[in-house]
Amino acid sequence: MIALASLLAGLVFGLGLILSGMADPAKVLGFLDIAGAWDPSLAFVMAGAIAVGMVAFMVARRRTVSLLGAQMRLPTARHIDRRLLVGGMLFGVGWGIAGFCPGPGLVALGMGEVKALVFVAAMLAGMGIFELLEGRKRPAATRAA
Repeated sequence: MIALASLLAGLVFGLGLILSGMADPAKVLGFLDIAGAWDPSLAFVMAGAIAVGMVAFMVARRRTVSLLGAQMRLPTARHIDRRLLVGGMLFGVGWGIAGFCPGPGLVALGMGEVKALVFVAAMLAGMGIFELLEGRKRPAATRAA
């Protein structure tokens, strides 16, 4: 049942990205071009997503299990560190260059967008490099787990 709910949630999310224009890199780059021909329409999409997310997190904080019976595992970290700032900057630079972030990039790949193939390949390579570097930092006992 959890797999089916995950599939449906992913389909709704992907459809929302397509309908909102978030899977269109030209629209995203128009939104990010605040000094040029700025297209503010995605700000409304983001504001709506933030509002829905805030309500969902408020409800989730009060629960110990999900509606499907899975354990609720919400983020607990509250501090802003160097890794978060650098990661956010890398994300923003990549978003500004490509016009994709991970979700819309995968949706665009599914729609057959050639640029998305390059983006997703670069994203996966970056994730792999991160895992390699993180694996070297962990003690040998925790790497095997």
